[in-house]
Amino acid sequence: METRTDKPVWIIDSTLRDGEQAPGVVFSPGEKAEIALMLAEAGADELEVGIPAMGKAERDAIRSIRALNTGCRLTCWCRAVQKDIELADRCGTGSVHISFPVSDIHMNALGKQKGDVLALLETQVAFARRYFDRVSVGAQDAMRADPAFVTQLAGLALECGAYRIRIADTVGIATPGHVHRFVRGLCRNVPGMAAEFHAHNDLGMATANAVTAVEAGATALSVTVNGLGERAGNARLEEVAAALRFAAERQCRVDLSKLMPLCRRVAAASGRPVSDDKPVTGAAAFRHESGIHCDGLLKDRQTYEPFPCEAVGRDRSEFVVGKHSGTRIIRYILEKAGVCVNRSQAETLLKYVRNMASEKRRTLSDHEVLGLYHSCGMG
Repeated sequence: METRTDKPVWIIDSTLRDGEQAPGVVFSPGEKAEIALMLAEAGADELEVGIPAMGKAERDAIRSIRALNTGCRLTCWCRAVQKDIELADRCGTGSVHISFPVSDIHMNALGKQKGDVLALLETQVAFARRYFDRVSVGAQDAMRADPAFVTQLAGLALECGAYRIRIADTVGIATPGHVHRFVRGLCRNVPGMAAEFHAHNDLGMATANAVTAVEAGATALSVTVNGLGERAGNARLEEVAAALRFAAERQCRVDLSKLMPLCRRVAAASGRPVSDDKPVTGAAAFRHESGIHCDGLLKDRQTYEPFPCEAVGRDRSEFVVGKHSGTRIIRYILEKAGVCVNRSQAETLLKYVRNMASEKRRTLSDHEVLGLYHSCGMG
């Protein structure tokens, strides 16, 4: 059963924090500022801008972003350490996120028991509230934790003055069914606490899990541009925003038409190119070759496209000619060049097209198709 709300889903972009944790990725201060401004223009509600404990250069970058007055809420990420929180206060963001281990795996790695984590939460949230109007807490590795313990932690965090809990699928191990049960249970048991879901993509389910979390009652999602992040990355801003709108019929403030330049900029700054088959923003996301698909699309674009390419800032669908093409696209390509052929001629030409595409092991340009038309003695 879904939990619906008319309020837009709150989008927290963590490209400047979790995204930059991707191995080998380093943003310059100028790149961070540019990305922050583009995220603000695209409609992100909140930016997780960095980890103050990393050093002076990081804190200076955070303060520089704050000086931009983007209009987004800005949040620093901290360990559950008093010194981290003090350093975050010097950055002037107004919001802070404090992460706590909640799975047995993570607690054991840090030498802590459940009681230790709860006591630490009481101390650190109370301390943070002296400096920050908004304190959120992170349940790190929540999806491998005891749901009852995470619920207990969320309730205590609410009592101590935190306003939101991050349910983190830290190693991307959850399935949508697991996410739905977990988030729905927490939201029902701690109704006064806002729930945020933080998905990783280790098994390729980050977008599905993020959208499922919203359907189960989460009101906020943390994402990164292009899914940039550690290992296989995070839930992708562009996919999540499109899926919320077109699949889940939920609203968020992200302007889908602004995502293409943002994704290209982050790809360039990170040195991580966007793959052609990447959903929403990949070069091939609206590219078609198959004869059946092209024929259907020329009649009604809804036959083989889930949403209009223009909605996500793309100019138009792209038709290409290759081994799998049919006569309809051959005639369409020639008509654009002012050449009309009958069905029989198109079938003859298609044989040459398929032979050339197979030999070259690629699609053919419109110019090459027109050249074949003339070389076959049809023109």
